Formats: sequence, structure tokens, C-alpha cells
Amino acid sequence: VAPPSTRFTPEERDVVRDWVHESADRFWFKQVGPSAPEWLEKHASLFPHLPLLPWFQKNGPLVRPIEGGADVIIIDDPQLPFLIPLIKKRTPDRPVIYRSHIQIRSDLVDTPGTPQAEAWELLWESIKRADLFISHPVRAFVPKNVPPSTAGYMPASTDWLDGLNKPMSDWSTSYYGRIFNSQCREQYMPTIQFPEEEYITQIARFDPSKGICDVLSSYDKFHRLLSDARPDLHPPKLLICGHGSVDDPDGTIVYDTALGYVDLHLKHLKHLICIVRIGPSDQMLNALLSKAKIALQLSTREGFEVKVSEALHKGIPVIATLSGGIPLQIQHGKNGFLVDVGDTHAVAEHLFQLWTDQELYDSMSAYASTSVSDEVSTVGNLLSWLYLASELSQGKTIEPNERWINDMAREEANELYEPLENRLKRALHTRAAK
Repeated sequence: VAPPSTRFTPEERDVVRDWVHESADRFWFKQVGPSAPEWLEKHASLFPHLPLLPWFQKNGPLVRPIEGGADVIIIDDPQLPFLIPLIKKRTPDRPVIYRSHIQIRSDLVDTPGTPQAEAWELLWESIKRADLFISHPVRAFVPKNVPPSTAGYMPASTDWLDGLNKPMSDWSTSYYGRIFNSQCREQYMPTIQFPEEEYITQIARFDPSKGICDVLSSYDKFHRLLSDARPDLHPPKLLICGHGSVDDPDGTIVYDTALGYVDLHLKHLKHLICIVRIGPSDQMLNALLSKAKIALQLSTREGFEVKVSEALHKGIPVIATLSGGIPLQIQHGKNGFLVDVGDTHAVAEHLFQLWTDQELYDSMSAYASTSVSDEVSTVGNLLSWLYLASELSQGKTIEPNERWINDMAREEANELYEPLENRLKRALHTRAAK
């Protein structure tokens, strides 16, 4: 997390913008061979089956569509918004979608003089030229100066068939479990006996907003509850793990903070708490989540966190905070529990319920595995993007007016939701989603 005095200055904006423009000219607007004549572009609709000239196939993706460029451009997050004015200058009629899948603190962005407001103003100069602003389905993530007519909502998604989610046999789980345990030993952490041992887990990056100290505090309170009320039951271990990212400079700081918290406050539980940074292995994360008894996601701030749906899909009840898009995925009391941010007492009580009441656990687990909306899958995500691409590439105007793109796509296809069909909650305010 940047110090309070940090600012994104116009000079820094210019450095990034110049790099983007240079890269665009070198790669994305790269043109091989002669350009298409203007008359061909003007009358292209009269030749729908006109083959693409061979040299156009080597052109960059941002050249004119008639020369092999993309019909619709999607700019993902605030790294490259400076491309938008460039695209609109060279091809004014080509649709551009800006996809925002981070938590934009609109309360701070809308407050003049804050670092967030200053940074957003410098970014908005370019983003406002886009035709659509697609955000995670949380109203607070959309700054007030985004016109409602251009704002639409789309959740994050995951692939049920990739290494992160596909079903794993006990043999496979044990294989990755042995690799994981070797890393535990290297980091002087307790090991997990795969595939038999049950445990509680939070799998997430070591990020300041993931509430890792709240996870540790909740586990401490749960352990006390269990020891006092059910001394006959063996307490489960707590596993906190995740891998880093190139744009995650706080990972080491948060990891060290978590280790320090255990040494300072939970030394008596150190043999039960496993905190490990692992490499970016989908199969490893799949194995660790698949064998968990209960999953936690105690984020203090969050975008959408599709890891919640991934856990539910495996039949694992989730205890999570009312943060960002998390509550859209959980049906409180049916496939998990929702608590206020920082309410570690409530987390501990729900852990106790799920660990000691097998009937409750079984019913929640069974419901969880069948309650995940297809909107968070690759197929559901593809539906929304294909709808946008199809409409925009035909020259049609789309005005979401703060609607879900998935709903608009299904209406266009005349495939409305059935009464009992799984669907994410349509609440755009976090508190209303419980």
C-alpha cells in the first residue's frame, strides 16, 4: 500500500502515456505492406466475403478492421487507457470497451483533493472516450462521473475444467500434498496429512485487503470455543496460503506480518497454523482447496473474488465478509455465512457451528455444490462478451444503463432466467446483498 503522500502526477502520467503510444506505433498499429484504399473501406459492406489480403494478416491488432485489425477493442483495467484516445483518433467509429475489474474507491475518487481523485482524473481523461464502462457488479466501484448510460456490470469468472477447478482423485491430491508439505518443512510450518486430514483454509494472495490477521484472530476464538464446549473434538488446523504476483509489492510485508502475529499472539497454536507462500501452481491450489473442510474469505476490501464460487463449486461452505462482490455469491445460511468486516466473533461462532454440527455441514455442503451461477463460469462470461462484440461490430449502440450484461444478452437471445435457475444476486450495494 502506497504511503499517504504518494501521488500519481501529471509527469508520471505522461511517462506512461508516452510508453503506451510508442508501443502502439511499434506493435499494435504496425502495418505491413500498402494500406487499403479509402474506397474499399467506404464500401466494405458491399463485399462481405472479401478475403483478407495476405499482408494484412501480419498487421497489428489496432489497424483499421478492413486491414485486418479488430472490430471491437477491449481495454482491460488502468494500465493501458491511454490507448483509447489513440484508437478513437485513427478509427473514430470503432467501438472501445473499458473493462474495470478492480475495486475503485468511488467515495475517495469523488472527494476532491484525495490522491485517488487526482489519479482518477488523469485516467478519466482517456477512459471517458470509451463507448462502454464495464465494472464488477458493485455500484460503489463506478465513479460518479461515469455516465450511467455507458455503465454495465459483469462479474469475474473461472474455468471449471482448468487445473484450478477440475476434479482431482485422492492419488493426485496426495501427490500435490507431498509437494506442498515439502515446502511447509522448508518454511518450518506444520504439515497436512493428505488426503485424510480436514482443515480450515483461506486461499488468497498475501494482500493487505485480504484480512489475514482477522483470519488468525477468528481461528483463535474458534479454538477457545471448541476447547471449552467440546473438548472431546480434535481441533482442525488452519491453512493460509497463496502465491505472489508481479504487481503485488505488499506480499512479503503481509506475509511477515502474519508470521509476526502468530509469534506475538498465538504461539500456543503455532503447531496448528500453517502459513505458506507457494508458487503459481493451479493444481496445487486446487488440491489444497478441494480437501478443505471450510473456506474463509475475510477480505476487508474486495473486487469480486471468484475464489468464493470456486470453493462453493467443490461443496465447501464459505464464511466471508460483506465486502465488494463476495456477498453476491453466498446465500447466507444456505451455502455459507456472511459477516461484517472485522467481526471475528461471528466468524468463530460460524466455524464452531460447521465443525460441531455434521447435519448442518452436510446440508450446506450439498447445497453449495449445486448453487453456483453459470455467470461466473467461462461459458457465462463468454455469453456476455460475445453479445457485446456481436452488437457493437454490427454498428449497433448499446446503453446498459447500469444493467447486467448477462441479463441483456439473455433477453436478446430470448432465454430468460427460469424461477429456480441459479443466478447471482442482483444487488448493487454490498449491504443489501446479505
